Amino acid sequence: MKLKFLLFASLSVMTAVQAQNPGKVSGRITEKSNNAPISYASVTIKDNGKVVSGINTDDNGDFTINNLALKSYTIEIQYIGFRKYIGSIILSDNKKEATLKVSLEEEATQLQGVNIIRERSTIEQKIDRKVINVGRDLTTAGASASDIMRNIPSVNVDQDGKLSLRGNDNVRVLIDGRPSNIDPAQLLKQIPSTSIKKIELITNPSAKYNPEGMSGIINIVLQKNANTGFNGSYSGGITFGETAKYNQSLDLNYKTGKVNFFGNAGDNFGTNFTNGRIRRLDQDVNQKLEISNDDDNYLYKAGMDYLIDDRNTLSFYTNQNKSTGERNVNTAIEYNNGDPNVLNIYQKSKYEGPNTTGTYNLAYKHIFKKEGHTLDFEGNYSDTEETQNAAFDTQTTKPGNTSSATFYSDFKNDDRKLSTLNIDYTNPLNDKTTLEAGAEARITRTANDYSRVNPGEPGENQITNYTYNTDIYSAYVTFGQKYKKFSYQLGARFESYKVAANLNYGQAKFDDDYITLYPSAYFTYNLDEKNTLQFSYSRRVDRPSLEETKPIREYSTPLVSLYGNPELRPQFTNSVEVNYTKTFEKGSITGGVFIRSIKDQISQTSSPDPTDPSGYKQILNYTNYNHNTAYGFDLSANYKITKWWDIQPSVDFSSIQQEGIVFELDPVTGTNSPLQRSVTTSAFNARINSNFKPAKRLSFLLFGFYRGPVDRVQQKRKETYTMDIGSRYTLLDNKMNISLRFDDVFNTMRYAFKGIYPYPQTGQFLWESQTVYLGLTYNFGGAKIKNLERKQREDYNNKGGSGMI
Repeated sequence: MKLKFLLFASLSVMTAVQAQNPGKVSGRITEKSNNAPISYASVTIKDNGKVVSGINTDDNGDFTINNLALKSYTIEIQYIGFRKYIGSIILSDNKKEATLKVSLEEEATQLQGVNIIRERSTIEQKIDRKVINVGRDLTTAGASASDIMRNIPSVNVDQDGKLSLRGNDNVRVLIDGRPSNIDPAQLLKQIPSTSIKKIELITNPSAKYNPEGMSGIINIVLQKNANTGFNGSYSGGITFGETAKYNQSLDLNYKTGKVNFFGNAGDNFGTNFTNGRIRRLDQDVNQKLEISNDDDNYLYKAGMDYLIDDRNTLSFYTNQNKSTGERNVNTAIEYNNGDPNVLNIYQKSKYEGPNTTGTYNLAYKHIFKKEGHTLDFEGNYSDTEETQNAAFDTQTTKPGNTSSATFYSDFKNDDRKLSTLNIDYTNPLNDKTTLEAGAEARITRTANDYSRVNPGEPGENQITNYTYNTDIYSAYVTFGQKYKKFSYQLGARFESYKVAANLNYGQAKFDDDYITLYPSAYFTYNLDEKNTLQFSYSRRVDRPSLEETKPIREYSTPLVSLYGNPELRPQFTNSVEVNYTKTFEKGSITGGVFIRSIKDQISQTSSPDPTDPSGYKQILNYTNYNHNTAYGFDLSANYKITKWWDIQPSVDFSSIQQEGIVFELDPVTGTNSPLQRSVTTSAFNARINSNFKPAKRLSFLLFGFYRGPVDRVQQKRKETYTMDIGSRYTLLDNKMNISLRFDDVFNTMRYAFKGIYPYPQTGQFLWESQTVYLGLTYNFGGAKIKNLERKQREDYNNKGGSGMI
């Protein structure tokens, strides 16, 4: 109520003042080269550097600003791709109106006739995030978003596609600033690399953002533009490995008058292979795995923006994801310990089923007369259905070639519905002070059905139902001020969180309900124009996911089964960061250090299967560890050595003190007993991109990556490294690009480990890391850039903030 009263009072005073100001400025903005009108150019009136009023030109390039006091002003006119115009106007009793006709001159970099697409990926450091603007260069050549992520500083992708940021996999993934119902590892495989516009790394988000994700947020922004007329681009590629994989994407855009239509369609499909082996050291037991994933992934995006007038915009878009595939896992377990009662096991398992997600977004934006003063409403609905049919054919062999066979199948269906409604309000109280406030309601409804059928053994059949529902209501406020060299922002987010889990219609229930405060603080000091120092603090939370909580078998081999834990507690993190950015003539360098205090860390554990008397089988589960502390740093740079050679090196290091319960095998009694273990887990990664351009149309890439060994509570992961090379050629006046890339030239990428608990073992997994990618992009259309003022989560103001909560 106080906020509404303050807003109403401010508007009333403004209206009263404006009624007493008879001054008026009007005019037309055109292009100097052909006298064509410029639509949606920004016109700003300033008094001694302070913004008095502002407006955008209409479709004819005209503008009118009323209610100005009779005095002298500075007028600024800006439009992307054109030189900025600065002039002066004088309003007096003798001249109450001023009429201007301004012709803007195009910048030398302005391109006409095609949709502008970045030729090279660039890294931009903003106040609260690192922005990777995705180009059509060799670092982004690949089939899916997972391929791009492998080249981004501080980000790692394992062999299963799971993401980690600064050495931690508790990272939140957003698409166009909004959450997705799809598991991030699966989502990244579904998004074609050519559909991505930019990727944002927000390592210490402010109170304006939802607090999930200990290591921060990765926001993937998909392609969208607002160029006048019709334009678009096509991209396609083939990845050659054991078999060929294909990807393609088509981006289209049509802008006419006040309406902008945009669409994107992409797909990638093919079969990927992984081979693994695990050996138990205390007994001669070998396990071999052959895994193949035949996936077809599709992504469609369509939407429109409608400019009601120069201060009100209505936007709608929908994303449609679909994945159909088949996963085959062949497992062979051989016991060479001479025990005649132990059976060798050979199992063939098949997982298949479609996954679909539909997302619908409606947004409204109102721009007040004062520059930067905005009000946003947004509704978002997402529905995901994942279906899995699994079949298991198991053969057991005894000494003397006596064999037997068992067969069973299971069925899973996950249905997840996510609804969000939010409001964001931004008010620059003056040229140095900004107030932001907002609220959000986020409702999730999840139903999981599981059934297992074991032919011939009706007593073994299982039917399980599990629901997991959350209601989250939150509100935030941030207040920031800027001085000559110093700026700060303080914020707080209040959140009510309620979760209700139900197994088999009341057989077991789990409920939790609490209200939490999440504060944040940013302090920035500009030593000079080229040196910036920043300090930030935030409190964050990682809540147990559906997969981590449902007590239903998620994955199984003859020796390993994965289940969730419905009694997991939320994990809370207090994070402090210090970042430094230096720019110079030929590049820039950015470095940061962080420390995190973690309570009730959620981690995966391995323990003996209590139903297996032989002691060979394991249960993978999740649990909360005790209080942990993490720290680390990252350092990245880009430097143009010569006109034809530039490099982008980066390193990151993270360390965390982990404590947990493991199970230790007693070799004498053959029993397992729990053991409290503490270990310092450290991870070091280094990567470098080196680009060469010996000719105007020809460029080359050399990429190297190293990941050091990691000591975890239950196992030690060995180091790995790789090197990629590639080339790129442009033709047809830069409208077409052809890329050729050879990944993992020496075939050195692998996941190798040495296990300690619950028993000593070694293992290694190899996937198709050595591949050759051939890609083509073609840009078409006859449009000049005409920006549309619209509400879109991918657009950010100069300080790097967004309306996303």
